[in-house]
Amino acid sequence: GLVCQSNLSPENRKLEECREHIRAQLDAVVEFWLKYSHDTVHGGFFTCIGRDGNVYDELKYVWLQGRQVWMYCRLYRSVDRFRRPDILEAAKAGGEFLRKFARVSTNGNQWKCAFCLTRDGKAVKVQRTIFSECFYIMAMDELSRVTGDKEMQLEAEQMMEQLIYWVREDASGLGRPQLPGDVPTNSMAVPMMLLCLVQQLSEGRPEAGKKYAELGSWCVTEIQQHIQRDGTAILENVSATGAELPGCLGRLQNPDSGHALEAGWFLLRYAADNNNKELQRTAIEKFVELPFESGWDKAHGGLFYFLDVDGHCPTQQLEWSMKLWWPHSEALVAFLMAYSQTRSRELLENFFRVYEYTFSHFPDSKSGEWFGYLTQEGKVALDFKGGPFKGFFHVPRCLYMCESLLDDLLGKHG
Repeated sequence: GLVCQSNLSPENRKLEECREHIRAQLDAVVEFWLKYSHDTVHGGFFTCIGRDGNVYDELKYVWLQGRQVWMYCRLYRSVDRFRRPDILEAAKAGGEFLRKFARVSTNGNQWKCAFCLTRDGKAVKVQRTIFSECFYIMAMDELSRVTGDKEMQLEAEQMMEQLIYWVREDASGLGRPQLPGDVPTNSMAVPMMLLCLVQQLSEGRPEAGKKYAELGSWCVTEIQQHIQRDGTAILENVSATGAELPGCLGRLQNPDSGHALEAGWFLLRYAADNNNKELQRTAIEKFVELPFESGWDKAHGGLFYFLDVDGHCPTQQLEWSMKLWWPHSEALVAFLMAYSQTRSRELLENFFRVYEYTFSHFPDSKSGEWFGYLTQEGKVALDFKGGPFKGFFHVPRCLYMCESLLDDLLGKHG
């Protein structure tokens, strides 16, 4: 039942307002994608969507297709008001498109997923990374949970085996030759993504939990190798043995959630599942508070996209000073989750700080959804709603997770 407003403490009243606002935002974001992104002719989703919903490019990016299927299924499965036939049908159509077209055979018995496809499903480009595969796995696993299709679940687990092999045994199947000057690096995105998959495949399945337990703890160890400089910085790339790398590559910080804050809440979730207080503390101090301190723009507000740990200008990431939608989304989740586990006032204040900036800058009150790319000063730099990197994922996942964290904090259910 609803708590009478006057009985709430001031911060709970504020959290109650946040919850109402976040709910309304999530509804609007879901409606935007239901309305504009579905390809009713070929299946799958358009992701290159302009400010007002127009499709400006028909290419279909496999990782974004997978993310959208996952997101629809997750909403359908866990939020009563989204248990709607149109959402389920869209997810199934997206899953069918992926199963039919995403996988391309590379060498022998190894499957790669294409990076992008034409509108009718012909492969355009394959990337020599694992991310298309990761979101293929997430989509298939989540879809199998809402449809009960065991075949799909099996497919997700087989692709997962392939991925583990590439990451831990032999990466040559990714098609990238090892050149003499190219030092093997541990990029934080890889163990983070695998940890996310371990959590996905194990949820509510004790058998899978046992099967992936060792991989989960390996991921956690690998992620913690990115705590560098005596614990004062999180670096995006370290050597295979966990040492700092020379040059720009080694100095790169993805300070905002970029990856640090997102890894932070992945670790918090893992710490809670495994009742690991020490990991909880590391996650909060090193992956949530530290990157936020270095990444927050004191002049204009918002989180920088990239920084160089020694203060040089990042050479590859010329958009370093821009404010992007996804780090802010991840920061909201990280601070709210950290607060819900600790009830620390400081974490709550940082949540409110990110909340104020995010909701006063990114949402488009006129056409719906969020802008993705702002200048350092917070003006809209690019006004499209979806592109090759921005799909139906970070914004709705953030809103969905914050809503459910707030439901728990405020004792509301249903």
